[in-house]
Order: sequence, then C-alpha cells, then structure tokens
Amino acid sequence: MSTAPPVIYLARHGETAWSLSGQHTGLTDLPLTEHGERNARALGQRLRGLSFAKVFTSPLQRAVRTCELAGFGPMAEPDPDLVEWDYGQYEGRRTVEIHRERPDWQLFRDGCPGGESPLEVGIRADRVIARVRAVEGDVLLFSSAHILRVLAARWLGLEAAGGRLLLLGTASLSVLGYEHNLAEPVIRAWNQTGHVEGG
Repeated sequence: MSTAPPVIYLARHGETAWSLSGQHTGLTDLPLTEHGERNARALGQRLRGLSFAKVFTSPLQRAVRTCELAGFGPMAEPDPDLVEWDYGQYEGRRTVEIHRERPDWQLFRDGCPGGESPLEVGIRADRVIARVRAVEGDVLLFSSAHILRVLAARWLGLEAAGGRLLLLGTASLSVLGYEHNLAEPVIRAWNQTGHVEGG
C-alpha cells in the first residue's frame, strides 16, 4: 500500500514594526510586535495535531520567535537559505518611496541594487526545496514573505519572478504538496489567515 506524498507547510513570521509600516525588511533583525507574538501563538493553535519529520527556520529572530511561540522551537533547525531577500540599498524603504526614484521598479523582476537578484533568491529557494524533498515525511518552514513566495514559485517549476503572483500575510500558513505523484507539485492551500487576529 502506497503512502501519501509529503506535504510542506510554509509559515510566515508574525507582525514586526516594519511589516506593519510596509518597509522592506530583509536582513534587519527585527523582533515581533506584541500583536505579532499573539498571532504566532494562534498559528501554533492552527498547527496543533500535525506532526513533522523536520522543521526548518530562518535564523532571523522574527522567524525563530514565531517558530518558538507556535510550539516548534525545540525541534527546529536554522537554515540560512531561508533568510529573507537581501534588499541592499532598499532595506528599510517602502515601495512607494522607491517608485519616486524608479517608477517602473518591480522587486520580482529587477531585484535590489546592492542586494539580491530574483535569480539569486531563486537559487537559495532551490536549495531549500532540495533539502525538503530529501526528507521522508511532512516538513514545516518558518520564514519571511518574499523568500517563501519565490520558494512556492520554484516548487511549481516557475521562474522566481512567479512569486509576484502570490501574496502572503503575516503569521499566514500555506501548504505545498503534490496532486497524484512527485512529478506533479501543487499548491494545496495558500495564505491561510483565519487563525490570526483580524484574519
């Protein structure tokens, strides 16, 4: 009797001051807000009853703390490939401010000066996917919005730029998997936020 193909759960970190203000938060290591901590706990309630062969987290504190508050801290392994997009000169800036200088700028097409290109983020996502696919069983990942969006695009075999089509809220949960077999990767659920305050 065949076993079901593995499922990959993607958890975005809870709210930070910059996710609230819309500032690009790449490698700046911000803590969660109080609201973000409450929603991280709510994410843990949403995940209650599920078991995972492996849990990986970005080493940045917003992801690590979300992982801890959701109840998976003791089993989580840090994965540097799960850190958020390096925004370079655009770190801490909002899209509306960048558009005053570069009206046609698009992150998923152009990347960031002094930071990463979509291709570079896609290469990191591919390494995460290779590690995840080597695990026998379900996997849970804690990270940030843009890297998770690229990861989902690459999971589907799309270019990294395909991540532009997939929005993610803070403390959201998404699920990647397969339709019939390992040759048919799919998105099983996306941007679930019913468990968060205001979701």
